[in-house]
Amino acid sequence: MDDDKAKQGENQSIPTNKKPVEKGPTPIFQAVPEESHANPLPNDPNLQPEEVSPELTTPLDLNSPPPPPPPDGNIPDSGSGPLDILKSRYFIIGAAAVVFVLLLVLVFRLIFAGQKKENITLVYWGLWDNAEVVQPLIDQYEKANPTIDVQYQKMTPNDYKDKLIARSKNNQGGPDIFRFHNTWIPEIKEVISPLPQSVMSNGEFERTFYKIHQKDLKIQDRYYGIPLMVDGLVLLYNENLFKKAGITTAPATWEDVLDYVSKLTVKDRDGQIITSGIAVGTTNNIEHFSDIFALFLVQNGGSIKALDSAEAIGALQSYRSFAEPGTQQSWSEIMPNSINAFIQEKVAMIIVPSWEIAIIQKANPDITMKVVPVPTLPGSRPLSIASYWSEGVSKFSQHQNEAWKFIQYLSGKDQLTKLYELQAKATGLGSPYSRVDLAPVLASDKYLGAVIKQAESDAFVSVPMIARTYDNGLNNDIIKYIENAINAASQGVSYQEAMQTAKQGVDQVFSRFQIE
Repeated sequence: MDDDKAKQGENQSIPTNKKPVEKGPTPIFQAVPEESHANPLPNDPNLQPEEVSPELTTPLDLNSPPPPPPPDGNIPDSGSGPLDILKSRYFIIGAAAVVFVLLLVLVFRLIFAGQKKENITLVYWGLWDNAEVVQPLIDQYEKANPTIDVQYQKMTPNDYKDKLIARSKNNQGGPDIFRFHNTWIPEIKEVISPLPQSVMSNGEFERTFYKIHQKDLKIQDRYYGIPLMVDGLVLLYNENLFKKAGITTAPATWEDVLDYVSKLTVKDRDGQIITSGIAVGTTNNIEHFSDIFALFLVQNGGSIKALDSAEAIGALQSYRSFAEPGTQQSWSEIMPNSINAFIQEKVAMIIVPSWEIAIIQKANPDITMKVVPVPTLPGSRPLSIASYWSEGVSKFSQHQNEAWKFIQYLSGKDQLTKLYELQAKATGLGSPYSRVDLAPVLASDKYLGAVIKQAESDAFVSVPMIARTYDNGLNNDIIKYIENAINAASQGVSYQEAMQTAKQGVDQVFSRFQIE
């Protein structure tokens, strides 16, 4: 090959005073020596800016044959010069840099995309709903959030609150999410955490839920639960017994109740009650007697913190009047349990929270039952007693934010609607919706419409003397003092003395739970 190149060189006409032309044009994609980076132009000290090196200006003999092609067989552009080569090199370097950056980004994406997020397990303690009621909603959430595993456990109510506090504080398998009664916050303040504003702002909470939720679940400027329901006292009456007594309208006031009771109560020759007008006045055989007394108390203008006041004493006297011996007596201690008596159609009216309706329906499917808001005092605004459950998050949970997000999901419109359907399928009746925007769905419901009406009118008041919370603390202790007062009055102790004694005991309970 060297001989061929030599012969080709002999045929070229090159002036003797010029340097011979290089054997071939410099290929663009050649290895560049390191020193060429410092000065890619020919190293001629006499070369000035804008001048061209002599060897680049020497014309070629037009009669000479063309120079041999480069080793790779590509014929370079005859117009390529050092500036063009320089530009090409910079282009190559820039392109290489871009490719490098893109590759680096791709590598980082592959690295981080390949990293799996931490799997999080949330333990959820419930009380009343069986797993098959809640599980479909959990499955739906886990499908949308594959790193979250929610484990629902239905707990027994008897020692539930004490177990919640002990296991949480001692790190002995307490829950991340738990259900609590609306009166419990003073009892569980050492384990409950505030709702993060990033999950649900105060404004969103207040637009979503009823006034009673806002009053019960807020401490200073933070909320401490997300409710999935609302409930409280309503009046149930037997429509058949009403018709037999010639009554065609539901009672709206206590004056109506007193009038109806005289028509509904049936006694034998000895004065023993066969059919009662309403179950009020005693403690041993009336379900939710403490809730009903609380209703009398707040409607009469009294307060649990001032049980020795005239209003509280008057509430006790009014409550006992339905069971005091005499012609107006409509209830006695020898009557069956009030729920059983209603099922057996031995009492025309009872006052209960709405969840009792499902129990009555199941026991007597043929009963003709109507449900209305509790009676009010003439000229007074509607007042009733709230009793519902909310969901909260333990401050000892390692995943509080994720737990709150799950509860927020449960409180959505679609989820609450689904939960209601599942509860109704399991027990015959769902829990009344906690959301204000779902009120129209149940406003006309024959059983739950009364609950919604009272919630919308802000009639519900919370008082810590609610039966069947099984708290072994605040509610149960106060109930005991109220029970003693009612029983003392039934045995001849004056209403004033009975309530003064009750106040002393309740004040001690408040002091123990640091309630002012």
